[in-house]
Amino acid sequence: MRRRTKININPKHIFITLSVLCILLIFLSYRYSEEMAPVKTAVGNVISPMQKGINTVGRAIFHQFDKLSNISKLLEENEQLREEVDTLSYENKILLQDKYELDRFRNIYQLDQKYADYPKVAARVISADSNNWYHSFLIDKGTDDGITVDMNVIAGNGLVGIIEEVGKNWSRVRSIIDDSSRVSGMFLKTSDTCIVRGDLELMEDGVIGVDLIDIKADIYDGYEVVTSHISDKYLQGILIGYISNIQTTSGNLEKTAYLTPAVDFERLEEVLIITEVKEALVDVE
Repeated sequence: MRRRTKININPKHIFITLSVLCILLIFLSYRYSEEMAPVKTAVGNVISPMQKGINTVGRAIFHQFDKLSNISKLLEENEQLREEVDTLSYENKILLQDKYELDRFRNIYQLDQKYADYPKVAARVISADSNNWYHSFLIDKGTDDGITVDMNVIAGNGLVGIIEEVGKNWSRVRSIIDDSSRVSGMFLKTSDTCIVRGDLELMEDGVIGVDLIDIKADIYDGYEVVTSHISDKYLQGILIGYISNIQTTSGNLEKTAYLTPAVDFERLEEVLIITEVKEALVDVE
């Protein structure tokens, strides 16, 4: 069996041979241009369609690569924009949260200035009973902070309620909307007294009840009701809310009405505790 002879050709020799051949063809084409014209024409007739097709395919491939490149760039830019949007969205949330907290602190400060005559301690609401209203809730201040039972609690624009139970580092507040709450009130414009009673059922409509209004009291919707001087536990002059729907009872003995609280009892986060007790002030007097 004959073994095939393996032919090894040096690539360098191939390159030199092709280079010489190209130079020779260039020389012949230049030297014998007229004689080579038919050959050029024949070759051109064969090469031109091929070249045209190759150019067309090349342009199509280039356009596809260009599209892919543009798509890649667009995807990259889109990812960068998404990251920037996420960053801006996060920063915007932080700014909104800071603004919200700043507004809350500003409201607390304004409330503190409104009742500047009373010493106060700020506290945060940490727990509330399971319903829509803060009728009874816990705060994060207790005996360690000097808090005692019957201290008045304010927030928003006025009265929230009163401390009814105290622990070492917590206290329970019973608000004026609780069914068991009774607050001696007074109409700021006329000094006529009344009783503001909590009513969770009425609070579904955003109001609580007002009873025992003197039949001769010259009062109108929108009048302010504040804590009265005859209240046994509430300090005088704290805004409770605004009167509405004034009616005369059967027998014309007294008037009743509704009161819209000055505090939003659906949203309570911080409160101020007045660190003076009504009874202690009376004893001093």
